[in-house]
Amino acid sequence: MTIDVIVVGGGPGGSTAATMLARKGWRVTLFERERFPREHIGESLLPASMPILEDLGVLGELESAGFLKKWGATMVWGSGSEPWSWHFSETNRRYPHAYQVWRPRFDQILLENCRAHGVDVREGHQVTGVIFDDGRAAGVRYRDDGGAEHEARAPMVVDASGQGGLVGRALGLRETDPYFKNLAVYAYFEGAERLPSPDENNILIESYPHGWTWAIPLHGGWMSVGAVVDSSAGQAGVREKGADGYLSAQLREAPHVTGMLRDARQVRPAAVLRDWSYFSEHVAGDGYVLVGDAACFIDPLFSSGVHLALTAGIHAAAYVTTVLKDPTMAEPTAEVYRELYHQQYGQFRELAKLFYATNRSVESYFWEARRITGAERDGITPRQAFVRAVAGQPPQGYERAVLDRGTLPQDFADALDELEQGRAERDKQFRALLDAAERLPSLRPRAASGAWVTRKPVLTDGEFAWGNVLITPERPEGTPVSDLVAALFQRLDGDRPLGQILEELAAGVEGEQRDRLLQAAVSALHILYVDGAVTGIESP
Repeated sequence: MTIDVIVVGGGPGGSTAATMLARKGWRVTLFERERFPREHIGESLLPASMPILEDLGVLGELESAGFLKKWGATMVWGSGSEPWSWHFSETNRRYPHAYQVWRPRFDQILLENCRAHGVDVREGHQVTGVIFDDGRAAGVRYRDDGGAEHEARAPMVVDASGQGGLVGRALGLRETDPYFKNLAVYAYFEGAERLPSPDENNILIESYPHGWTWAIPLHGGWMSVGAVVDSSAGQAGVREKGADGYLSAQLREAPHVTGMLRDARQVRPAAVLRDWSYFSEHVAGDGYVLVGDAACFIDPLFSSGVHLALTAGIHAAAYVTTVLKDPTMAEPTAEVYRELYHQQYGQFRELAKLFYATNRSVESYFWEARRITGAERDGITPRQAFVRAVAGQPPQGYERAVLDRGTLPQDFADALDELEQGRAERDKQFRALLDAAERLPSLRPRAASGAWVTRKPVLTDGEFAWGNVLITPERPEGTPVSDLVAALFQRLDGDRPLGQILEELAAGVEGEQRDRLLQAAVSALHILYVDGAVTGIESP
């Protein structure tokens, strides 16, 4: 049988990529070494994942599975020692909740959905290596469920093999993240108390002297409970006390989690994850693309792992479709895939660094070390750090809640105030001009320094196509814009008045269509000015 795409790994990233590829009509074979359901950590989803799960067509099954709806989170973090909560509905009205899932069943739902879309799913088949022909990934070697060795070839290989990272390790792509040198130890309990209503389904994150703990209620009556600590200290503690003893010792220092476990019973031996934070600079290349943990993994503070995997699955499927249809787009599309992946990874990373650096609920070596290194911010400015942390992340919505609770470095706090006050002032200025419409035609707007429009592949309808992208210093990866916005922006030279620019844009357009075009152009200019991509909006 001819195979168009081989997917290695049946977790959320692999099953999402395979499903979306099958929808495009490609012949997809997915190899998964285990048989589902299988054990996995990472139960707390984000609302940002809900549109993807809806697109995959599995939201109904998640509802039927009885997974608890997660309306927000409760934290002991920041400047005080008492729990406080935030809710997704404050910033995400369309998806005001996510789910606390049991990963064995959640992952199985995604894999079964993948099979239902026509993917050849082969569970119990372990991929042992990737075949390279003249440096290009051309297939895989695998062992079937009877132990026999085989080869399978395809023009494209999607590596969703998790932390094993077959392609990344073979090509030496993986780099350890120097900041997040942590270790997690966790177990499952039954009979644990939940938080008081209305937060009974929330995850609890509690900081304590040696790190932080999580407590995630699950629909079957169990609770996932773990502690994140410094990697070196954690390894020493586990060697001395064993995983169960070390976890118990850590939880005893977190009073709120301890109270929830007062009458609980541990039902699974404790497990350990260590040295997990890493990234790959190159996530797509000749014949391959990396997805999920095979590409990058960030500190689990924000439950970002599943979301990154789902998003990468969508983007990887679009990348593969594009390359198979038009090989000449492989290189520029691989660069865009890298930018998209690193953008999301970078946002979660910067946000996690900020949260570690601003926590003042406890004083200890763990937190002081992370405050110092967090303040360094890899040499970027405070303004850039904030933009990286929160740009494009409205579905999360918790960044301001926690930043407001923490103690920001003064330079960062000043930059944050300047950024937000500047946006508010520019919005006020432009609205005043709208109220005095006769002044608009005489304005001479110009593109801000370091801002321009270029042509790059952009994501559209499950594949990439050439489109317009606005590049700015704060968003070097760019923001896709329409032909109208591109045409408008390219005319903002500071010499031509806005009236002339609008006439040029509307040349040959009449009636209501002309009115709509002009209104859209002015609205676009408003947004560009507020975002700082345009200057020169003042009376001559």
